[in-house]
Amino acid sequence: MTTEKNLTEPVVIERTVNAPVERVWKALTDVDEMRRWYFDLKEFKPEDGFEFEFTVEHKGVKYHHLCKIIEVIPQKKLAYTWRYKGHEGDSLVTLELFADGNKTRLKLTHEGLETFPKLPPFARKNFMDGWTQIIGSSLKEFVESDGADQG
Repeated sequence: MTTEKNLTEPVVIERTVNAPVERVWKALTDVDEMRRWYFDLKEFKPEDGFEFEFTVEHKGVKYHHLCKIIEVIPQKKLAYTWRYKGHEGDSLVTLELFADGNKTRLKLTHEGLETFPKLPPFARKNFMDGWTQIIGSSLKEFVESDGADQG
């Protein structure tokens, strides 16, 4: 049974990656690197107010994401709004980096999911699964293999 608390609870994913903060920050903010582990972005600049967008197809439906950066603290924090063209709702994605020797602890928080349509594609579980894959697998493997040097 879904409680109201579950609907408003943000998705939080924390992972420690075997790469220094500088390396992880570059993967999070360099558009060429982002295209290799994240989404196919036309443009991206880690600057307050910069708007970016991308489209993802899920189960035959295309979702046009519209995002706007609202906070940048180099090598520490990146936050941006996240919404869908043609759908109600506005959410916030925050990525925080914490140095741990030569490793980095990355904390992703996605809040405001309850503002999206109450439809299966916008279920909290889908965001949890998606971010777990993106942060826990794609990004982690990319920075640990030092994919930036390969091409």
